[in-house]
Amino acid sequence: MRNTNIVATFLVLQKENKILLSKRHNTGYHDGDWSLVAGHVDEGEPFSQAIIREVKEEIGIMLQPNNLQPAHIMHRKSDSDGSERVDVYFVATSWSGKITNKEPDKCSELKWFDMADLPENMIASVRYALDAVAKGEMYSEYGWK
Repeated sequence: MRNTNIVATFLVLQKENKILLSKRHNTGYHDGDWSLVAGHVDEGEPFSQAIIREVKEEIGIMLQPNNLQPAHIMHRKSDSDGSERVDVYFVATSWSGKITNKEPDKCSELKWFDMADLPENMIASVRYALDAVAKGEMYSEYGWK
């Protein structure tokens, strides 16, 4: 049987040695935990366009494709429902517009964190991916037994 993975994109938005994290709220998935700005890829949508769309919807800034640096791909098994997922991580250091929480119903807070001092209550797979990004590792697998 052929596998259909759920695909999502994540943005590691960097300013100096800090990254922007969002605190999940009211979503039913890891509420109260910190994560990156992220979202699912729509059918027929390239990964870069998906993260550009999600970033505009969630934090109100504009990214151009040339602002995005592919940084990591994670193939993982979800800890919540066992589904198979592919997560594509991009790094961006430049953008236009003011960062604003555009989805306060899903995100209770946006905050810059030092890469060496990330919060304890963070989605584990995202923390794992950020560690891989910091090491320059392009691929990882997570959650497989």
